[in-house]
Amino acid sequence: MGQPTASRGRPATPTLGKAMLNKYARAFFTRVLTPFAAFLIRRGVSPDTVTLLGTAGVIAGALVFYPRGEFFWGTVVITLFVFSDLVDGNMARQMGRSSRWGAFLDSTLDRVADGAIFGGFALWYAGGGNDNVLCAVSIFCLASGQVVSYTKARGESIGLPVAVNGLVERAERLVISLVAAGLSGLHTFGVPGIDVLLPIALWIVAVGSLVTLIQRVVTVRRESAEAEAAASAPTDTTPGDSPRNSEATS
Repeated sequence: MGQPTASRGRPATPTLGKAMLNKYARAFFTRVLTPFAAFLIRRGVSPDTVTLLGTAGVIAGALVFYPRGEFFWGTVVITLFVFSDLVDGNMARQMGRSSRWGAFLDSTLDRVADGAIFGGFALWYAGGGNDNVLCAVSIFCLASGQVVSYTKARGESIGLPVAVNGLVERAERLVISLVAAGLSGLHTFGVPGIDVLLPIALWIVAVGSLVTLIQRVVTVRRESAEAEAAASAPTDTTPGDSPRNSEATS
């Protein structure tokens, strides 16, 4: 779950850190965490190690706490490890590193973290939460999020720009789900009625992900048709190259 900057060798895309911190406070947290990043570099810690540890923390927060219905503490743990998104990118910039491997690792672990979060929700509703419908909705959020990411990656891999901003992309999915989960967890502290926020959020994410998937599929279909039409269009010939002019000048 790395920092979405060119220093990690990939374009800026929404990561968990960007979703929860960078949108409004990236510059502030970058300044605050720069000394810590420099400390880790001096100790020989690599950005990839920070990325791996951050993802492990998110997985632990999601799969240890969420299946037991401890949404508040699970979200607290996940939020703490969100800072790894800022630290590893800061380290990479200070070290002047730009690698395809770092980009691949970031992107892959982002999907692992997403799967753990929505998987944790599904496990809760399949067990103590005792709600098969919300379990299915959580699984749909998990699967649709992966497919939404895949459609863009696959479209770009075949040379299409996939120029569309979906209704609910990764940043929105994470912010909506995690904020709702954290607030719903306050129910265990005696706050009444607030536990309904997570089911509402999951439905919003599910519907929004479906709309986003449709938007991307339609965009790829249109861009593909335009690209194929442009490739099959006859090449214009100049008057000097036409057969009649060639005969006249021969």
